[in-house]
Amino acid sequence: MPILGTIIKKAYELRNVPVEIKKKMLNPIVAQQNQLKKLLGKAQLTAFGEYYDFTKILAADDVVDSFRKNVPVFDYNTMYKQWWYRALNGETYVSWPGRTKYFALSSGTSESSSKFIPVTSDMLTSIKRASIRQLVSASKFNFPDHFYEKGMLMIGGSTHLQYNGTYYAGDLSGITTGNLPFWFQHFYKPGRQISKATDWATKLNEMIKNAPGWDIGVIVGVPAWVQILMERIIETYKLNSIHDIWPNLSVYVHSGVSFAPYEKSFEKLFGKPIIYSESYLASEGMIAYQTSLEDRILQLVVDNGIYFEFVPFNEQNFDEEGNIKPDAFTVSLSEAKTNEVYALLMSTNAGAWRYLIGDTIKFVNVEKFQIIITGRTKHFLSLCGEHLSGENINRAIEMLQEEFDLDIREFTVAGIRHGSMFAHHWYLGTDDNIDPLLAIGKIDGYLNNLNDDYMVERTEAIKELFISIIPMHVFNDYMKKLGKEGSANKFPRVLKGRRLEDWQSYLKEMGYDKNTHQLGVG
Repeated sequence: MPILGTIIKKAYELRNVPVEIKKKMLNPIVAQQNQLKKLLGKAQLTAFGEYYDFTKILAADDVVDSFRKNVPVFDYNTMYKQWWYRALNGETYVSWPGRTKYFALSSGTSESSSKFIPVTSDMLTSIKRASIRQLVSASKFNFPDHFYEKGMLMIGGSTHLQYNGTYYAGDLSGITTGNLPFWFQHFYKPGRQISKATDWATKLNEMIKNAPGWDIGVIVGVPAWVQILMERIIETYKLNSIHDIWPNLSVYVHSGVSFAPYEKSFEKLFGKPIIYSESYLASEGMIAYQTSLEDRILQLVVDNGIYFEFVPFNEQNFDEEGNIKPDAFTVSLSEAKTNEVYALLMSTNAGAWRYLIGDTIKFVNVEKFQIIITGRTKHFLSLCGEHLSGENINRAIEMLQEEFDLDIREFTVAGIRHGSMFAHHWYLGTDDNIDPLLAIGKIDGYLNNLNDDYMVERTEAIKELFISIIPMHVFNDYMKKLGKEGSANKFPRVLKGRRLEDWQSYLKEMGYDKNTHQLGVG
């Protein structure tokens, strides 16, 4: 049906005209101020809005400053214990109007127990709107008409949600997929039946089985699980590349983790160039997405149901465990600075208020509200002042892969006490052959160049480095053991506390605890 592709493409192009005009006219600071006023206005009659007197805040000469002074900063535990538990019990008008029908189950990558993040109909509408904007941008890529008739494979959580009598709970991707508009069902893969599967292995096998019957143009999903699917399809059908079965595959939309460490291994699975597009979708809403092919920079969605604040990520605002301090200093978009790392606070149309989502970002260009994700507030190492960020960690592994043409599927690092000093222990998941001491020596060298604080502490306090080279499947097997296989689950890049102890116990149980090599100070 070539006529269908022509119609859809023209619809995208027509949609794109006002979007492009709007972008040129959009003042991000004014847009953010308007979003805050809209959120406060709609929620002023909720229990939260009455408690913090949103009506009075809205009447202030400076609404932004009044909001900041009168509403405290919340992390998940404080927001849940004080407010969200009431919505979970079926109470209406708690922190957002109406009854909350859905809750996204999220443990992030740093918590052991699941979080219940409210998902409202307003938030779902905002996510759909932002997703369409991202898809609309495809009209700039000059794809042929038939591309717009191809399937979109969305690898996410189960659409079979838990129901307790008052609310549904599940992965956000499962909730959003279950609420797809009817016209999109024709393009959506793997389809309703397979999407209901709660077991990743079952879903994976069904997708492999049905792959020859699909004509996929776009894949959406977390890199680790998308890679497993493509490798299994290639292996099952004895293919040279995934394009042998899906010749029209042109776009991969990724989210959740830095894609750079996966890129080399992905390229081996493709038979022709692919467009990579990043989206920043969290359980709390659609935060940003990539708007240009020239660079992999994200643009904040400043006019779509979220008000952002930014907390300088430093010792003044966070303790050594990455917990935000009660008197943390925050800035608005108008006060943010380029190249400074911030923890992200969000107030949303799902009833989150000045809520710390746990991610850190850095502005590449404040005026154009462009950002990159640098890590997690609790996924950094600073045992003795080395201030090793998620951005540093990802870049070091990326450089190791580039220099030695390695496929390192997963990796993590832990900070440990070592005698009276400290040490870092790296765990690399790869089936390639590399000398462990060479690898850790190279990582050490990269980090010395990337991070001055690390360079100082490496000679003063971090006296040893340890490295364990283990098969790639071990990381996936561990996630399966935790019940976090597939969907949007990610392996944490930094391990601490009980999670580290559990990982070490698992490696010992599986006999991989002896794959450890040690490097002292050079």
